[in-house]
Amino acid sequence: MTCASCAARIERVLARQPGVESATVNLAAARARVRSSASQPGDLIEAVSKIGYGLAVSDPGDHTRSRVRHGAEEKAQWRRFWIAALLSLPAMIIAMFGGMDDSGLRWLQLALTAPVVLGIGAQFHRVAWKQARSRSVGMDTLISLGSLVAFIWSVWALFNQGEVFFETAAIIVTLITLGRALEARAKGRAGQALTALLQLGAQQATIRTSQGDRIVDIEELIPGDVMVVRPGEKVPTDGVITAGHSSFDESMLTGESTGISKGEGEEVLGATINQERLVLVKATRVGEDDALHRIIALVEEAQSGKAPVQRLADRISSVFVPLVISIALVTFIVWLATGHPAADSVRAAVAVLIIACPCALGLATPTAIMVGSGRAAELGVLFKNPEVFERAQRIETLVFDKTGTLTTGAMTLTDVVTDEDPDYLLPLVAAIEAASGHPIGKAVALGAEQRGFVVGEATDVESLGGLGVVGWAGGIEIVAGKPKLLADRGLPISDDQLEAMARLEAEGKTAFLAGYRGEARAVLAAADELRPTSRAAVATLRAMGLRVAMLTGDNSRTASAIAADLGIVDVISEVLPGDKADEIRRWQTQGQVAFVGDGINDAPALTTADLGIAIGTGTDVAVETANVVLMSGDPALVPTALKLARKTLAVIRQNLFWAFAYNVAAIPLAAFGFLDPMIAAAAMALSSVSVVINSLRLRGANPTIT
Repeated sequence: MTCASCAARIERVLARQPGVESATVNLAAARARVRSSASQPGDLIEAVSKIGYGLAVSDPGDHTRSRVRHGAEEKAQWRRFWIAALLSLPAMIIAMFGGMDDSGLRWLQLALTAPVVLGIGAQFHRVAWKQARSRSVGMDTLISLGSLVAFIWSVWALFNQGEVFFETAAIIVTLITLGRALEARAKGRAGQALTALLQLGAQQATIRTSQGDRIVDIEELIPGDVMVVRPGEKVPTDGVITAGHSSFDESMLTGESTGISKGEGEEVLGATINQERLVLVKATRVGEDDALHRIIALVEEAQSGKAPVQRLADRISSVFVPLVISIALVTFIVWLATGHPAADSVRAAVAVLIIACPCALGLATPTAIMVGSGRAAELGVLFKNPEVFERAQRIETLVFDKTGTLTTGAMTLTDVVTDEDPDYLLPLVAAIEAASGHPIGKAVALGAEQRGFVVGEATDVESLGGLGVVGWAGGIEIVAGKPKLLADRGLPISDDQLEAMARLEAEGKTAFLAGYRGEARAVLAAADELRPTSRAAVATLRAMGLRVAMLTGDNSRTASAIAADLGIVDVISEVLPGDKADEIRRWQTQGQVAFVGDGINDAPALTTADLGIAIGTGTDVAVETANVVLMSGDPALVPTALKLARKTLAVIRQNLFWAFAYNVAAIPLAAFGFLDPMIAAAAMALSSVSVVINSLRLRGANPTIT
């Protein structure tokens, strides 16, 4: 494909095939994404080949091969350019200084330029002919028409003593070939981030078998293989440590700069680096199912899609080339009708054809999305679809779920206030809490074990979402949770207990009651530490002009204490898990809302929000329903993601503005004779390159928190 009209043509053909539900074609990435319930790949390949283009089924290795193709294309175009330049330059010198009345020099010009126009230019003529046979037109049609009209006119004039401009036809092909070479180089750089991600993975793995250790290619791994990972080696694929412990560098996937210590039973990700000791890892996800390939798939999906802002460009490009040909024809007729020489009329028409090639228009959006999403992946942020860039621009309020986002989510038992014997009370409460699966429950169980108690078994445990937990341990029914739960169960609460709860909550701790045998017996408290960058992240978001709110199931006193520490004014507390989406809808009545969460119960809110941002260390459900995934638990990535999305959209708008403005201004100039075809060819080639270069500025974007 060479321009937006090529991509639009292929997209229309694919969309018309039986069973195809959607089809998008990305010009910059040279990729098509098709969702179909009936058509097979062979049907699609045949349909596209009929209109003069090639199509092949992609696989994970295509990203590397795509870069190789860009490199091969660049070399070929540079070779063509230098040949064309060596032949065109003497022809131009003859035209300027040789005297065009000399018949011998005119024949020499023909000899010099014919290989350029007919040989080097064959790359344009072939595509134009294929498009013509399928009743379509594109950028190559304009280039082919422009150069051939100039050349054929000059051949006719050579035999009829008219004015020739062989050098114009040759320079058009030469300069546009130069543009193609520069464009191929820029496109290759635009896709480097995705290629670099692929190259992060290990190529081989050492697996332990009953016959000893052996080395296999990464493609041969299957789930269940036990891999030997030595210090300094990459983990071949996702797995669980079965023996040993070590520190792992996950910066290439999550952006986390410090090593993370992991031991038996903990998950490690493929492509991360073992820093300290030998470990044995049981493979769990291999091939395209591992974390690295899922990241690549998400980035590719974002790059292959179309941002809403691109739709206008697509609509214009679909009619642009036929319109330009019509304008060129009208220009020629008007010039002739107003008494201008035929040579001047041809020159003006050729200038219109060449100046108006819509390549920049087609590259404006996809190149920016490619570079922006690639840079985001390098920073640990995954944009799952191109709509993210526009949604991020419109966000007015950002709502954080507290636990696991602003805080670590690792609760710690801090206080046990009771008149009972703690040696009797704590193991009972810990037993039902351990069975609840709630983070606070885990904190109580761990706290009991750390204090030397043995946590027993509990039966008939019932978790009452947002209120607490009830169960049997030691032969008695234990109730643990909010005052309302104990009151509903007929367990009276003393004033001293309520005062203790208030004091602990004012310290930012989560306090709750535990009772049995007819009354409340203790006040317990757990604390969830703030992440180190939470305060800076909130400050940066507020500096960006966003209203920042916090949503939590904690009571109002605890929530207010934590919010005050973070600098958050708007707090929604005591929210039950099922009510989070309703709270987001309430905020949406005041403007567009982004929500940041990590748990299973955050999925409805992530879907409801105008922009859902999932902490990548959270559950798969949260990650699947979000628009943006942060690969680490660092809240600093939230402003990073928003800044980069906004910057990418700004580049898209700049590209589209200059692409539109260029054509709007240039076509009239060419039609009125103010642009020589050679200058038009140079300007057209540079317009495409400038769009790609402007997009490449995103590669150096570093929108970190201040």
